[in-house]
Amino acid sequence: MAGSAGKSGSGGASAGSAASPPAALTLVSGPEELLADRAVAEVVAAARIADPSVEICDLAPGALQPGGFAELVSPSLFGEAKVVVLRGIQDLGSDQAEEIKRYLGDPAEQIVLVLTHPGGVKGKAVLDAVRKYKPVVVDCPKLTKPAERIAFLRNEFRRERRAVTEEAAQIIADAVGSELRELAAAADQLLADTEGTIDEAVVARYYSGQAEVSGFTVADLTVEGRLGEALEQLRFALDTGVASVLITSALATGVRQIGKVASAGPGARDLGMPPWRVDKIRRQARGWTPDGLTVALQAVAKADAAVKGASADPAYALEKCLVTIAGARSPQR
Repeated sequence: MAGSAGKSGSGGASAGSAASPPAALTLVSGPEELLADRAVAEVVAAARIADPSVEICDLAPGALQPGGFAELVSPSLFGEAKVVVLRGIQDLGSDQAEEIKRYLGDPAEQIVLVLTHPGGVKGKAVLDAVRKYKPVVVDCPKLTKPAERIAFLRNEFRRERRAVTEEAAQIIADAVGSELRELAAAADQLLADTEGTIDEAVVARYYSGQAEVSGFTVADLTVEGRLGEALEQLRFALDTGVASVLITSALATGVRQIGKVASAGPGARDLGMPPWRVDKIRRQARGWTPDGLTVALQAVAKADAAVKGASADPAYALEKCLVTIAGARSPQR
């Protein structure tokens, strides 16, 4: 097979490029659908650059009929190039899988074949058979860690030669959530509607209240002793649909991180947090004592139980929690 082995990371696919035609065989493997869709789109784009008249056949999962694969990959009478995208090969029947194996043993020159598989054990036999022909492999893993999603966001801006600060990327992620398509859409909107470096102020202005009412913003204001602002943002967050449990979770995270950074001293850089985050927590830690942190954690625990059913008025429980936490912080001199 003419394909050559290769891999790409989570920031984007590299199955084809404007400088060269795509490989004859590409395997897009992994559960992250956005990355998989982009990998397929890059192959198609590269094929169209190489030959604007190329035919594209993109089959949805389960759309391949028995015996239909041989027809799809049959060379054209006039030798036109064709890209065949077969999605979800884990769901192929045994006869369909055999068709693919036979084709891979004697592929057509004008055909670019792209196969997608979500990972896992289902369809492993056909997956292993495809790998024997040394395809270009594009890995599309699920980005489960916050740091991975932040890296994805930064790469979205980098692709368009725009800069985004670490803190701005964190705010976008807090505001939008963990769904990669939504993060990509948020980045696209900011790229289209703003200029220059994307920083914290740009994000706050653009979202006009959406970003700054995340649970983490409520937590930041509270641990910094800015009680009036925290209560205002809490009410706004609840009114706009932020779940109470997310707020108590953010409060717990904020208080615990202050304790970790404060106790680590100079070794705080080794806690696995980005440097800007460590610096921010150090500023927040001013005025906090071990006794105060204990009071704050107890308040969060009570509020968490309240919002999970122990109280008839979760909003009041959260307000009381914020008052207690802010009061546990020693006034700065």
